[in-house]
Amino acid sequence: MNDSLFESIEQSCRSLRLDFSSAEFAALAEELEFSEEAATAVKLVLEHLQEKKKQTTVRTLLRLSRLPLKDPKTFENFDFSVIRGKNADRLRKLQTLSAIYAHKNLAFIGPAGTGKTHLAQALGYECCHHGLKTYFIKMTELRDRFITARQVGKTARVLNGLVRPSCLIIDEVGHCEFDKENTRLFFDLIDRRYNKEGSYNIIFTSNKNPSAWRDNFNEDDALLCALDRIFDDATVFTIKGNSFRGNDLETISLQTTRVKAPTSSERPTL
Repeated sequence: MNDSLFESIEQSCRSLRLDFSSAEFAALAEELEFSEEAATAVKLVLEHLQEKKKQTTVRTLLRLSRLPLKDPKTFENFDFSVIRGKNADRLRKLQTLSAIYAHKNLAFIGPAGTGKTHLAQALGYECCHHGLKTYFIKMTELRDRFITARQVGKTARVLNGLVRPSCLIIDEVGHCEFDKENTRLFFDLIDRRYNKEGSYNIIFTSNKNPSAWRDNFNEDDALLCALDRIFDDATVFTIKGNSFRGNDLETISLQTTRVKAPTSSERPTL
């Protein structure tokens, strides 16, 4: 039996949170006179359980992420061939998740239908498949959640839930207005995530440039502080072009002609 077999068994046990080292397995295999085939079978069973646990974790993360599961938007079904520009490859490299490990926020800016939300959700899916907690929320939903939390006195609980995920996706910034209290809560959210430890980032999508976001907030000081933290270390992708939507639209033109009224001789008799 080679060292790699014992190392693989120990790695699987560690992943499964089993207190069982390679040295212990080696001693057990020696005591029970395991053949190499028997030890390999143990290795394969542990690897199967490890993969099963991983898939269960991924399914749970996806379910809790609020990402659409029926028709998921992934990097695999994004049409990169329509993207032009000298930095087009930067989009492809997003799936390495280097941005989240580097604590770099991302913003996808552009008109409707250019793939902003698709890319943001694709990043979220990739995070889930790497065991990273992800949460997707539209800006209108965030506003409504803040308002409800203020009414019932649960702002701390709501903020804690939004700070916890490694990847927070806020979709459609600029589609609604935040009053002063909501703007201050938005700053609190950004500030707490800015000081968060571990792998994390925030992904924004908007059809407005960040310089115009202030039009939708009613507390300049809090918003400016929030923007300062958001774009302290961030990458902004500005996407221009026509909408992807409507490619499957089928337009059918029809014409009617007025039916000639029957003559008196053609009218049916009663």
